[in-house]
Amino acid sequence: MYDELSKLSGAPVIWLHAASLGEYEQGVPVIEQLQKAYPKYEWVITFFSPSGYEVKKDNAFAKACTYLPLDTPAAAQKFVQTVNPALAIFVKYEFWPNYLNALKANHIPTLLLSGVFRKSQPFFKSFGQWMVPSLEAFDYFFVQEKDSQILAEHLGFSNITVSGDTRFDRVSRQIEMDNTLDFVQVFKGDSTLLVCGSTWPACDEVLIPFINERVAKSEKAFKCIIAPHQIKAEKIEQLSKRIQGTVVKYSAMTPNNLATADVLIVDTVGLLTKIYSYADLAYVGGAIGDTGLHNILEPATFGIPILIGPHFDKFPEAQRLRQLAGLYVIENTSDLKEIGDKLLDDKPFRKQTGMIAGHFINSNTGATRTVMQYIKDQQLLTP
Repeated sequence: MYDELSKLSGAPVIWLHAASLGEYEQGVPVIEQLQKAYPKYEWVITFFSPSGYEVKKDNAFAKACTYLPLDTPAAAQKFVQTVNPALAIFVKYEFWPNYLNALKANHIPTLLLSGVFRKSQPFFKSFGQWMVPSLEAFDYFFVQEKDSQILAEHLGFSNITVSGDTRFDRVSRQIEMDNTLDFVQVFKGDSTLLVCGSTWPACDEVLIPFINERVAKSEKAFKCIIAPHQIKAEKIEQLSKRIQGTVVKYSAMTPNNLATADVLIVDTVGLLTKIYSYADLAYVGGAIGDTGLHNILEPATFGIPILIGPHFDKFPEAQRLRQLAGLYVIENTSDLKEIGDKLLDDKPFRKQTGMIAGHFINSNTGATRTVMQYIKDQQLLTP
């Protein structure tokens, strides 16, 4: 790890820590703006989870990218003194007491980006009260929603604002990019397209019966793309065999077999966001079972109705979009058949639901601008 930090040239440093890839993506809009406004700074990016580090370890812009050492007083003090950041940014709910104490002791400005507070966190339990003083390291808390602000205020903090979620800023720009994928155009043709993104085996149990029924009765008017979260050959082969219809894998597709296939399984990574741009309806995986809901904002930015499973209580964006009726929750195949059929077959209803999802994105952008204005006003960095 310290071999990676030896790459630092001595220029001033901005340190961003994210638990995993999802939290890193929340940081990207702020990273991009800080790079433009303060180009002389080098970047250190740290992760807790392999899902972030393994994907971003060769990040071109970061001078150093590494796992965060264990949160012990000695390790935290050594890391902070070695990096000596001019600014530290923690994303969402990364609260490491010893690191925060070290940042505070070294008088390093520290921000919480797209923060979330929940009653289940140790700060709000008797056994975790000792952790509360470490939060004093944060110069400012930028939180996603009002409930988090209220909880932080109960802990005695007033240096907090509801800035929103920076992911809205990130996904809102996607619609302006070139999302063309020729193979999806060939596959979809004139059919109605269901895209099932970031699916897990628990999702398959609900989805496959529905897909099989739609394929059987639709006579090529319905098609489906499945993008599993984990790309494992044996799992994909098992999934293919359970689908009653013509299945083609991305790794084996040709123009001929694409046009005639009913279901396309995307056995690669990095294409899902663009694939969503072709969807008429999106199912986002992770909330059936206990793996955690994946990113609903990616399909929402294209104005697409969204279906998810029932376990989404830790995802305020899903809760809000459900309240607005731009997202529907399914617990089983029967639920999926009821709302899925309506969204696929009732075009006016589908368009109205999708418009709600698209407007939800557009009306919640601006978090990055709020954070950047604070950094500028407080002169935390020098151009």
